[in-house]
Amino acid sequence: MTFLAKALSRVKPSATIAVTQKARDLKAKGREVVSLSVGEPDFDTPEHIRRAAVAAIERGETRYTPVLGIPPLREAVAQKFKRENGLDYRPSDTIVATGGKHILFNAFLATLNPGDEVIVPAPYWVSYPEMVAICGGTTVFVETHMAHGYKLQPEDLERAITKKTKWLVLNSPSNPSGAAYSRDEMKKVTDVLLRHPHVHVLTDDIYEHLVYGDFEFVTPAQVEPELFGRTLTMNGVSKAYAMTGWRIGYAGGPPELIKAMDLLQGQQTSGACSIAQWAAVEALEGPQEHLSMFRKAFQERRDLVVSMLNQAKYLKCAVPEGAFYVFPSCAEAIGRKTPDGKLIESDEDFVTALLEAEGVAVVQGSAFGHGPNFRVSYAASSLTLEEACKKIQRFCANLT
Repeated sequence: MTFLAKALSRVKPSATIAVTQKARDLKAKGREVVSLSVGEPDFDTPEHIRRAAVAAIERGETRYTPVLGIPPLREAVAQKFKRENGLDYRPSDTIVATGGKHILFNAFLATLNPGDEVIVPAPYWVSYPEMVAICGGTTVFVETHMAHGYKLQPEDLERAITKKTKWLVLNSPSNPSGAAYSRDEMKKVTDVLLRHPHVHVLTDDIYEHLVYGDFEFVTPAQVEPELFGRTLTMNGVSKAYAMTGWRIGYAGGPPELIKAMDLLQGQQTSGACSIAQWAAVEALEGPQEHLSMFRKAFQERRDLVVSMLNQAKYLKCAVPEGAFYVFPSCAEAIGRKTPDGKLIESDEDFVTALLEAEGVAVVQGSAFGHGPNFRVSYAASSLTLEEACKKIQRFCANLT
């Protein structure tokens, strides 16, 4: 009899972590590698946030914290939702956890029973279906297409809903495609949900502040207030505030769900890191000037990468509205050979051959449930991105 749980057989390792490790291994062997596989801002945490953390240490804020989060942070979260999203969550309707991933996992663990279905548009962040599987649910994937900007179409959502559907997971802007829903696009999705009152919405807004041009971010319960009582609105400080390592995620939701997540978290991690929570208070309540700088830099990088990838042979790359990823198609490269005779039969073959030939690490689209594509993170300097894109162009030009 095996010692390990049967649930583990339903879980795949993270492809993004696997690619990053491959790149590290090559670097350790002396290879020059440009890694565009990690979803992490390359900026430092803003100084005023770092100072707030130091001040918290000096005040002695080093004790255990309440499971749901320190009161000043829960108040700041409620104020943020009201100020930026028009959502009236009370502090008691909020929860703070060790990263956004922790919020999502506990939401699934608190609500899913065997046979329950979770609708996830593809391409999707790699962890959604694995979390659902661990918690005993079934993921129902709904395909999206480049022609629609990789956005869920209302008629496809309608067809996917069954009496077993418990959640729709909506990530806007999206990892891996960068796709974000306009108000009109979101309204078409929420109109479908109004017809199915048993379906709850788990909205992953972690890239909310990273949208470009005149695009206006919206979240489902903001667009359709009738969904407020069955929506968990998740966010965090990792992307917009360059605080990935601080591990602070937060959410607002129905009191019954928050209470259940509190129960689970109390037996898991208890409260998140005290110092990181005080830093997050400053992130939400302090100066926000860095956001315009982040957006300007990321938009310039996005435009550079999209332009250069669209100049590469066999690639097609849509212009995303947000986040810091592009998701080009490499369909025209499938069936071609590298100079050393290797046949490209899949997007995984494509990214493996690219890493071996040019030392550029990207992640295959099939890992996100949609291929043949690959994800490029442009959270790197323009110089690094230009160098990497030239190498991708050269790799593609050498395929026959």
